[in-house]
Amino acid sequence: MKKTISLTLVLALCMVAKVTKADFTFGEATNLGPTVNSAQGDYDPHLSHDSLSLYFSSHRPGGRGSDDLYVTTRESVTDPWGPPTNLGQVVNSTSYEIDPSLSIDGLSLYFVSARSGGSGSEDLWVATRATKESLWENPVNLGSIVNTSYGDMDPSLTANDLELYFSSDRPGGSGNHDIWLTTKRTSERNPEGYWDTPINLGSIVNSNIGEFSPSISADGLVLVFCRGTFYGRGDLWAVKRKSKDDSWGQPVNLGPIVNIMNSNIDPDVSSDGRWLFWNSSDQPGNMASWDLWQAPIIPIVDLNYDGIVDSGDMCIMVDHWGENYSLCDIGPMPWGDGIVDVQDLIVLAEHLFEEFPPVEPVEVNEDNDGGQVELEVGQILVVTLESNPSTGYRWEKAEDNDSILEQLGEAEFKPSDTSEPPLVGAGGWEIFRFKVASVGQMTLTLVYHRPWEDVEPLKTFTVQVIVR
Repeated sequence: MKKTISLTLVLALCMVAKVTKADFTFGEATNLGPTVNSAQGDYDPHLSHDSLSLYFSSHRPGGRGSDDLYVTTRESVTDPWGPPTNLGQVVNSTSYEIDPSLSIDGLSLYFVSARSGGSGSEDLWVATRATKESLWENPVNLGSIVNTSYGDMDPSLTANDLELYFSSDRPGGSGNHDIWLTTKRTSERNPEGYWDTPINLGSIVNSNIGEFSPSISADGLVLVFCRGTFYGRGDLWAVKRKSKDDSWGQPVNLGPIVNIMNSNIDPDVSSDGRWLFWNSSDQPGNMASWDLWQAPIIPIVDLNYDGIVDSGDMCIMVDHWGENYSLCDIGPMPWGDGIVDVQDLIVLAEHLFEEFPPVEPVEVNEDNDGGQVELEVGQILVVTLESNPSTGYRWEKAEDNDSILEQLGEAEFKPSDTSEPPLVGAGGWEIFRFKVASVGQMTLTLVYHRPWEDVEPLKTFTVQVIVR
């Protein structure tokens, strides 16, 4: 039964609530099963815009080359996938074809091939068709402006068909493979356009480890990719940005639900932002060394982490209506769209009165100064430190590293316990809450100082954080 709620009722129910930061998580990861996966290895999933066709590459028998492109379809998003079909000899050659990426209208299919007529070991190609019912026409190489004599792979087309992300080991990168972006230029003389010289996404996204298999979300605000040794061990990571005109934020590891054992590569985000597909190696239940997997992407709607979606969460959203406030920005995609509006209210209302297991926090205080704490992605770290703000001194985070720990709102001040009402100027404790966002190690440093004074802090608190 569809849940609805009156905005007037929400306003009437609003109360003070603790603030946290909205994000998304993943549901249970599942193997696509023996109808889709084969005993020879299946890779590179890409879901069509309507979520009814899944393109992928496979090493199974019956193809023309070492790897061919296949498609499996279903009648609706609740129906099972049908037996895969080979895309045929026009698209597939006697070499190999991998890494499909379909345009939103379903009429252009970008992929990678080592067939003759290219510039290097692997090139980016595109096949087109007049309608979804038409046959694919002969593929066209994207040309020497985009392709090089090196390996150019993993295309991911944006929703407007004007930007193409891909990976390459060409010179000018940071690691053994980097993620690059080429943009289509159009004009009155050339309405079909041409792909311009690719640019490297830079050191925020790319590292000396190696990045490949990019997947750009339909709204262009999230880029999921693999970081690791090329087709060796790797994890799935993601970067977000507030708008298409903003720079990418720091990469975040997607955590143990999708990074299950061994290697996880070739992610694909569904157009509605509700599903992540990828392939994973040597997992229990795999048909082969590489199988296709999926997991739902779930917005965090329990905004105050109290275990239930109720008026408290609604009030937080209303308090920040019309703002660019990440706490409540959960729609229409799980990661939001840069403004708190009716799209976010719809998502929250769909989950109204649902219960969620409260996140069990890990607590530290002055006794842990200089020590170490081990955490897991998704856990909450609570730091409680003695303080007296009436003196002007406050605790403050000394560095800005949100890639591992995300601070949940401002620090809360709790006066000392007493049977009497707290006196003005009485001391107490400042309480910081952090959500563990990514694997890694860092030193969390908090300083006790008067923010306006350029002097050494009165006290410093440090704890070594290890996230596995």
